[in-house]
Amino acid sequence: MKLCKNDTLASMNVFKLILMCVLFMYLIVITFEIPHIFQTGIGFVDTVFVDNSFRQTPKRFIKSVKKVSGLVLDEHAFEGISKNENFTELVEMARKAIVLGKNYWDEIVSGKVKFEFGEKIMGNDSVECPKSLSLSEFQVRRNSGMVFLQCGLGLGSYITVVGRPKKAHLVRYPKFGLRRGEEKMVSQFIIELQGLKAVEGEDPPKILHFNARLKGDWSRKPVIEQNTCYRRQWGSPWRCVGKMSKANEETVDGQVKCENWFQNDEDLSRKANISRWINRLMGRTKKVPNWPFPFVEDRMFVLTLYAGIEGFHVNVDGRHVTSYPYRGFTLEDATGLLIKEDVVVHSVFAASLPTTQLSFTPQRHLEWVPKWQAPPLFDSPVEVFVGILSAGNHFAERMAVRKSWMQHESIKSSNAVARFFVAMHKRKDINVVLMKEADFFGDIVIVPYMDNYDLVVLKTLAICEYGVRTVAAKYIFKCDDDTFVRLDAVVKEAKKARKDRSLYAGNINYNYKPFRHGKWAVTLEEWPDILYPPYANGPGYIISSDIASHVVSEFEKHRLRLFKMEDVSMGMWVNEFNKSRPVEYVHSLKFCQFGCIEGYYTAHYQSPGQMKCLWEKLQRRGKPQCCTSR
Repeated sequence: MKLCKNDTLASMNVFKLILMCVLFMYLIVITFEIPHIFQTGIGFVDTVFVDNSFRQTPKRFIKSVKKVSGLVLDEHAFEGISKNENFTELVEMARKAIVLGKNYWDEIVSGKVKFEFGEKIMGNDSVECPKSLSLSEFQVRRNSGMVFLQCGLGLGSYITVVGRPKKAHLVRYPKFGLRRGEEKMVSQFIIELQGLKAVEGEDPPKILHFNARLKGDWSRKPVIEQNTCYRRQWGSPWRCVGKMSKANEETVDGQVKCENWFQNDEDLSRKANISRWINRLMGRTKKVPNWPFPFVEDRMFVLTLYAGIEGFHVNVDGRHVTSYPYRGFTLEDATGLLIKEDVVVHSVFAASLPTTQLSFTPQRHLEWVPKWQAPPLFDSPVEVFVGILSAGNHFAERMAVRKSWMQHESIKSSNAVARFFVAMHKRKDINVVLMKEADFFGDIVIVPYMDNYDLVVLKTLAICEYGVRTVAAKYIFKCDDDTFVRLDAVVKEAKKARKDRSLYAGNINYNYKPFRHGKWAVTLEEWPDILYPPYANGPGYIISSDIASHVVSEFEKHRLRLFKMEDVSMGMWVNEFNKSRPVEYVHSLKFCQFGCIEGYYTAHYQSPGQMKCLWEKLQRRGKPQCCTSR
């Protein structure tokens, strides 16, 4: 049967309509899929089915863990530095440290130095201690006022000191903050609990500093000041001035931090006296005894220091006087009691002491749990790389960082990477444990030179090299192992920078003059200029990857000037870089140089206990708060 012309046209129109519909559906699919294809990358996708829907994610390849720095350190690394640049002493020191460090490293790698965890390393594997101890006046004086508590303290431990404050003596300028020509009568004594074995080779932290000033301080009234100190940095002092702590202030094990004391009613203002007596006569308030200041010149006292759950409690002559929170320190680290200044100690008695304590070995701080291992390192670039300066024997500090801010989601998801940079320690057994730590946790990069404070700048160079070549980070953040880092705040600060400039951000010092005397003295040969270039303080600063790349390149060309202060060195390098390419300098006090401030980006000089406290507060309360009170 032959179709008519109209039927043929109708069939063709239906076919065209179907074809157009199919083409239209195809265009819709392509429209939605093209952006996704560009995001994932052609040929490098995994297919994942979730709720019957189709999506594609980029395939990430895991890199092998790099345990040794890729920075080329050998005796020829500084040949291009001219002897006229006044760096010959530092360069010679670096050469010796590199040669010695490489020898130590080769011995460990070859297996010549071995150590198993059952072996002794820093004394006995376990320490047996007496439950109590008693020292006479002669014994205390022979030890220069130091009482050794080999196993530290435990919950319920107490120490009783029988002593007598000396009579006040005249002190002249420049002691005790006096001005030129000033003088005053002083009678004070100090009792300190110290962590003698906390970190080898460093000043022990002052776990409790109890300072009784019988003649007062600037207030000119008797006062008891309590504080803690970590790496020479004091916390916020707590001063007891004779007035009981307020009811709304936190207590320690239910005890107020300060009790009342008044020498007599003249210590109160006239108005306060009248008001107090009227209230008493009308029965509005209970009578509060006017205890005297607990210490009197040339009069015997009996002081008992008790270790509670939340802090220390001090009783004098049977009466509670002060209580003080632990502030992140542990009782087992309180291995020394020091009594000094204007006091005659007649006897010291300590009881309820722990009798057994694991030895003060490096591995006692390490927790060999997979939970604390570093996540895998992928081949894709990251937003920020965090390089952490650490020393070989800082096992407790590294463990505290792993259990606190290194648990941030950015690091756990490998969007950010953090690594410790450690040089060789003078003790070979510590280096062996360090290697085992690096193998297990996967977050340590060894810089093979003999560690030296004046050569920390070599670790900074290694951080730059690792951040640029191993992780290809957009920004590099350098900090210390006693710095608590709010990683989200650091990344946010970096992202605020101008896109057309390089970045150098931190707590920046401008117009800073070098010290010519004292511990941090710099000679004219080392630094002849009047001022340092602007530089960010070492506990935490950000540089963009182009600056880091330039620094590494200049070092490899043997043209990089070195300086013994690593933060000043970075300021010097950025200053040179800024001459050819513009750098945005971003200054913020929230990169806290000393201690902690509310709203911090970084907090410095934080003990391992304070690290964990800061992290818990950040997790629980959702905002940065310091741990100076508890």
